[in-house]
Amino acid sequence: MDQLITRRVIILGSTGSIGTQTLDVIAHLNRLAEAAGGGGGAVRYEVVGLAGGENVKLLAEQARAFGVRDVAMANSRRDVATLFGNHPPRLHQGPDAAEQLVRAVDADLVVAAIVGAAGLPATLAAVQMGRDVALANKETLVAAGALVVPTAQASGSRLLPVDSEHSALWQALQGPGAQMVPPMACAAEITRIVLTASGGALRHLTKEQAFHATVEQALAHPTWSMGAKVTLDSASLTNKAFEVIEAHWLFGLESARIGVMIHPQSIVHSMVEYADGSVMAQLGSPDMRTPIQYALTYPARPQGCSAKMDWTKLRSLSFDEPDLDRFPALRLAYRVIDEGGTSGAVFNAACEEATLAFMAAGHGKTLVAAGPEGAKPPAGIAFGRIPELAEEAMDAIGVSPLRGIADALAADAEARRFVRGRLG
Repeated sequence: MDQLITRRVIILGSTGSIGTQTLDVIAHLNRLAEAAGGGGGAVRYEVVGLAGGENVKLLAEQARAFGVRDVAMANSRRDVATLFGNHPPRLHQGPDAAEQLVRAVDADLVVAAIVGAAGLPATLAAVQMGRDVALANKETLVAAGALVVPTAQASGSRLLPVDSEHSALWQALQGPGAQMVPPMACAAEITRIVLTASGGALRHLTKEQAFHATVEQALAHPTWSMGAKVTLDSASLTNKAFEVIEAHWLFGLESARIGVMIHPQSIVHSMVEYADGSVMAQLGSPDMRTPIQYALTYPARPQGCSAKMDWTKLRSLSFDEPDLDRFPALRLAYRVIDEGGTSGAVFNAACEEATLAFMAAGHGKTLVAAGPEGAKPPAGIAFGRIPELAEEAMDAIGVSPLRGIADALAADAEARRFVRGRLG
């Protein structure tokens, strides 16, 4: 009789949107394994490490619920007994706590879901150690794909996409009887991949109206339930720009073979166009638990916990070319791919810093960790200034070689200083 298989998982960014949904999926999969009686090669997922940010109360609740023995907190806390009770887990605290966790705890899979450039060091550490990485932190490849991908190829680390669009491409690219896992190189018979975009919360507004949109307007995403940072990035298609760059690194494609289509229904998640005219597409309900589960269970497909498609309620699927004048961030993505070097680190950091400033003009909620210097930007910019500031930073700073993580972090810091300087 087949024995129960245990897979050890570390979740970086466990208190965020992807992190909490990952824990939902793990609880679901463990219930399936329990129902199977532990036989038939069933897999049980053991959460061996959690890393969180500001929401330490939720982090403590997660650690207790899943019996986690190692926990990383970005901020140092003295009230550990109050948070975790009389039997606290082993704690890793401080700005490099997530990386400490990855290096200290044995695991089979690391879920990289820390938002922004703050997730880069820990994710790169997991790749260096040859661990499978369920990659939800797209900024890692945007800022340092030229480091991460060669490192993964050398260490044997598999980059399992969690973004719905890249998961869709990964699934559509699977050949008969073949198991292909990023980082990979698409064959010449693949003429183009197409990422779909909902268009975000502001797609019905004019360019001028969107430029001056409020925080509340930009956060009102019509189809997806995501964290605030990703939702804001979706409203400007900055998130899609990041995904274009991510696709370049995951699937080994030059910019000319990566396309984007506005698809408001969010049912077709991505498409692969072949030389003979065939198109392979992956469809599903807009529920992030589906790609999360696929990354955790690949190549198996156990019963899911996501909402199923109701085809009787689906009346139409529409697709439109994005207007690069309306969404300048998308145009910058292709520039990053073509320029290489530190351009991605500059682009990502400038966008993050400008987004923080935009949020400060609203209700002031912190979305991502501040840059290496830890300073917060001054308050008050228009929504439309976010991609403008990113382009200004890229023009002013230029491109340098990316030889190591220090180069990426230096470019990140320089871009943040530039944006803060522009904001006074």
